[in-house]
Amino acid sequence: MTAQILKKPVNTNNQVLTPTDPFNIHPLLQHQSAALDADRDDYRRAIDLLIDNLIHIEDTSGEFLLRLTDGRVIDTKAWHGFEWTQGIGLYGMYKVWEMTSDKKAWDIMINWFEDRFKEGSPSRNINTVAPFLTLAYLFERTGDRRYLPYLDVWAEWVYNDLPRTEEGGFQHIVYNSVNNQQLWDDTLMMSVVPLAKIGLLLNRPHYVEEAKRQFLIHIKYLTDRKTGLWFHGWTFDGRHNFANALWGRGNSWVTIVIPEFIELLNLAKDDAFRLFLIETLEAQVKALAKVQAPSGLWRTILDDETSYEEAAASAGFAYGILKAVRKGYISREYEAMGIKAAKAVRAHINSSGELTQVSFGTPVFNSIQEYKDIPLTSMPFGQAMALLTMGEFLYRFI
Repeated sequence: MTAQILKKPVNTNNQVLTPTDPFNIHPLLQHQSAALDADRDDYRRAIDLLIDNLIHIEDTSGEFLLRLTDGRVIDTKAWHGFEWTQGIGLYGMYKVWEMTSDKKAWDIMINWFEDRFKEGSPSRNINTVAPFLTLAYLFERTGDRRYLPYLDVWAEWVYNDLPRTEEGGFQHIVYNSVNNQQLWDDTLMMSVVPLAKIGLLLNRPHYVEEAKRQFLIHIKYLTDRKTGLWFHGWTFDGRHNFANALWGRGNSWVTIVIPEFIELLNLAKDDAFRLFLIETLEAQVKALAKVQAPSGLWRTILDDETSYEEAAASAGFAYGILKAVRKGYISREYEAMGIKAAKAVRAHINSSGELTQVSFGTPVFNSIQEYKDIPLTSMPFGQAMALLTMGEFLYRFI
């Protein structure tokens, strides 16, 4: 049988045939990353810069040291401290490792825990629980039984001995204040998700149920029903939300933590608790769309145009929104605002790897002005929240 030779079509009209204009191509035919207008390698370099800066942050002036009445000095800024700031830094680094298998990130995490355990554990409070979320993931990966007593003892403290508010809420006790009868939105990230992860890891379902309960009580008292955004704090002592502050970073913990918690629990799509969390998140994201600044960032007080734009909160929003869209928790219509925010965050990572325009750790205040007066400085949690954003943004290139 003779092979048939296919002849090239002849352009009989002598027309010049040009490629299709790539900018006019049908959206369904575009490469999935074509509309990003972003360089994947640039975002990978940003991750390397952020990690290097994170582990070298120092408080050279002592301005941000927390000096306790018993003589202890808590370094909330440097990498060698043991606080929520470093805890979030560790988690950001873990999420990078999870996606990239970056050996440098892995070694930094392992060495951080080795060094801290040699020094001895800190006093227990809401914020010092934060690093144990990453430790739980490391134990899951390595099986290193040296980690197990720490996970056991600290989770038991959270479940049994952490001070409670009325109705059983986790009272936001910290190094320098018992914060009597107070609920803060930060708590969900710092203690509630670690408790749930350890519960799943150690087969202690009562931890998971307690974590779900904490989400419900925090939603009950911290959401602003008028807007869908969240207040920073609530106190049962007087029953009020302090300054009624719709504080940016506090809201961003919520945007981060709800997708993390839904993914962690792996609940059925028609599970009532899962649906309730998704509805809560979508109400918040819908409200965030209305107050995003033209730059792509959000302000430290979300509904106050006189307050400064804050990059750490914006990174948290970008991460949570993009992840929730990717996982199918919320509508894809919100992806564009997440991408815009991620690009704005990237623009605030300078050549030394510092995420600029980050506000210092912020307690609950009784006036809006006090939030606006918080100074801007580099912080481990800012680096970590940017790491989360850069890592999640990389999924757009896959």
